[in-house]
Amino acid sequence: MMLLNQDNPFAAAAAPIVSLINKATGPLIAIVVALGAIYSIFLGVKLAKAEEPQDKMKAKGQLKNAIIGFILIFVLIVVLNVATGPLTEWMEGAANISVNVPDASN
Repeated sequence: MMLLNQDNPFAAAAAPIVSLINKATGPLIAIVVALGAIYSIFLGVKLAKAEEPQDKMKAKGQLKNAIIGFILIFVLIVVLNVATGPLTEWMEGAANISVNVPDASN
């Protein structure tokens, strides 16, 4: 059981999330690369088998879109991994700001 830090309640809430992100990025990158390679090979075979010019153009467009999509997913996972540290520091800095709340019992 995790004890709550009274000085910084955000750190206790964010620690499991940050830990999960750090542990999941490696396998996510491997899965995206593997799926991207398999799907690109599948679309390449589809392009090679296409006999009609329309089918070739369609397969070419699908292959281009798949490659762009997988590159975008890969980049977003890497950005998430890189941005976790600065976002955690920012969150910890925001938790140290004291807020004066007026007493409502007056």
